[in-house]
Amino acid sequence: MLLSEASRRRGLFASAAGLIGLVLLSGCQVKPLYSNGSTVAQSAASISISDAEDRVEQRVRNELIFLLAGGRGEPANPTYHLEMDVNSRDVGVLLSQDDDVARAGRLVLTADYNLTLVESGETIRSGRRQVVALVDFPVQEFAKLRAVRDAENRAAREMAELIRADLSAALAKR
Repeated sequence: MLLSEASRRRGLFASAAGLIGLVLLSGCQVKPLYSNGSTVAQSAASISISDAEDRVEQRVRNELIFLLAGGRGEPANPTYHLEMDVNSRDVGVLLSQDDDVARAGRLVLTADYNLTLVESGETIRSGRRQVVALVDFPVQEFAKLRAVRDAENRAAREMAELIRADLSAALAKR
């Protein structure tokens, strides 16, 4: 009799714990990061981006156009305009102690951007982002140039992702 009473209590406790768990989980929801996704996607697709001044800035611009418009290109009648300035530099170059030749380093990409409403010129979002890409410098000159270019391309892709996330968050609040 004592055993059946203990098992009955365990069953009652398990049922109560399950019921409490269901009540707590009923308040949870799975929602997209930017809750009004279709509105944000339409707004992002209506952003024009300033012209680039160098290869790396052009790379960031191209990646951003693709991400914002879903591959459709720049809009004919933009609602927003993104002014962007991208700079890259090599920092933290490690020199080999044997022959004083650079073997590895970091490429730092910095972007300043300002999203404005075309009609009024009102600033929606402005910011500064920085991305670091590691790069190895081989002995051969062409391989070194290619390694730097690959690091710039990686950094440009990452920079475009960061800026797109910032812009999407700002547009979701509107």
